[in-house]
Amino acid sequence: MAQVQRMSRLMVKTLRDDPADAETLSHKLLVRAGYVRRNAAGIWSWLPLGKKVLENVARVVREEMDAIGAQEVLLPALLPKEPYEATGRWDEYGAELFRLKDRKGAEYLLGPTHEEIFTQLVKDQCTSYKDLPVILYQIQTKYRDEARPRSGILRGREFQMKDSYSFDTTDEGLAESYRLHREAYVRIFERLNLRHKIVSAVSGAMGGSASEEFLAPAAAGEDTFVYCPSCDYAANTEAVTFAGGEPADGSAHGPVEELDTPDTPTIETLAQHLGVPASATLKNLLVKVDGEIVAVGVPGDREVDLGKLEDHLAPAVVEMVTAEDFEGRPDLVRGYVGPQGLDKVRYIADPRVAAGTAWITGANKPGTHARNVVCGRDFTVDDYLDVVVVEEGDPCPQCGTGLKLDRAIEIGHIFQLGRKYTDAFQLDVLGQNGKPVRVTMGSYGVGVSRAVAALAEQTADDKGLCWPCEVAPADVHVVAAGKALQTELALEVSETLAEAGLRVMVDDRAGVSPGVKFTDAELIGVPTILVAGRRSGERVVELKDRRTGEREELTVEEAVARLTAATA
Repeated sequence: MAQVQRMSRLMVKTLRDDPADAETLSHKLLVRAGYVRRNAAGIWSWLPLGKKVLENVARVVREEMDAIGAQEVLLPALLPKEPYEATGRWDEYGAELFRLKDRKGAEYLLGPTHEEIFTQLVKDQCTSYKDLPVILYQIQTKYRDEARPRSGILRGREFQMKDSYSFDTTDEGLAESYRLHREAYVRIFERLNLRHKIVSAVSGAMGGSASEEFLAPAAAGEDTFVYCPSCDYAANTEAVTFAGGEPADGSAHGPVEELDTPDTPTIETLAQHLGVPASATLKNLLVKVDGEIVAVGVPGDREVDLGKLEDHLAPAVVEMVTAEDFEGRPDLVRGYVGPQGLDKVRYIADPRVAAGTAWITGANKPGTHARNVVCGRDFTVDDYLDVVVVEEGDPCPQCGTGLKLDRAIEIGHIFQLGRKYTDAFQLDVLGQNGKPVRVTMGSYGVGVSRAVAALAEQTADDKGLCWPCEVAPADVHVVAAGKALQTELALEVSETLAEAGLRVMVDDRAGVSPGVKFTDAELIGVPTILVAGRRSGERVVELKDRRTGEREELTVEEAVARLTAATA
């Protein structure tokens, strides 16, 4: 028999007003409805109702992971430095990593993700091909020192995540493990009623080859993705690739011509001064890559996507140049840099800067630009990298149709890591032929706490939260809309429903008006609301669907039969 949650005893304090610091819908409603409370920036407490929703999401994830043969473990969150040094991620993670020392001076970290530790575990436990394949997972608290924690639980410094890892002896085995996870993730998000898109992604600091993200479209999302309205193409903006511009006949252009362009250090001022479109100009952004100055050239009407640039150049550290970097460098004229004559600077260009194309760009002299600067004739590109910010209308890489942009919350990410981590720890098993075989590996994450926020964002309405049945803190919210008679009937119905296996919350609070109880029921967001109100003496109650607002009066017996049949 399920236990009835009586609101007279439940630690839940609803708020009428939004928190002053809340920007996103989920942040506002999860606080107002008494699901979470803030302890510090990016650090949250889960209150009884919130903990139930969080555990319901974790249960669905756990059931689907178990269904593909994955085995659950629990590894520590406090981890030694050495494994992360071995893979280079102690430095690669940079300021996002929480580092600490014990009383003896030994260095540790709070785990942001556990590839290294799982690899060591399998190295310790698995010695033969007969021990593989194996999939291990945990549901664990992770830690990342976000520079700007915000949006409530959506972008915290500690969060709950399911991370799983597959270990296979062949690339074909890895592909199969990846497929199993991909299909399991689809089932997870369908059961959670989370609308999602599967998009191509980059691996970043995780390493590896194949990589896809599961994104929940939402206005509060911090990820931007593109999709094609004509085909099935979808990708994170950082993973979109441009095939390259068509080479042009550079001989058709005249010689380089210098132009007097005072007070035009930006593309906007230059285009206005010359009366040309920004697309005719060449923008040259200076950055430092592991301390060395590098120039990045893109058409003047486009912006450099620093995330893409960092992904292309990883694990190198990319930083913006400062005023001090120009000191002692007469070849670098701030605001008037051009690729011609940059002999001591590596020049990276977007593929749109194709051979034979001509540009208006800086002349490397104060107040001066140059016309007819031809790629391949007047300057050389050291490396072509697709580094521009994707814009709506850019051609789809698959069919050429103009792409659409949308915002989303990342709720899952799957990687074919390959042998990056098993190479670092020399994870071999004895093969069928008696020789060592290097194990190959996959990594797969689901943001359990992020899924709670994503559900709130997608399903809430102007009255409050509106949970899907699978994750709601109760199946039925019984409201005693009156005094002793209504409360007595509400408690009776609640016990009957609980005996039938339903999870029941009953608002039996004394001294609280029916209006406040109705408002709280809609704010808390349980899928079905049962009201013991004015016709309680006739043993007639009202059933309300929280999502649609549809109401129906039924006898107690009819209501109980209806609700128990729905969960049978």
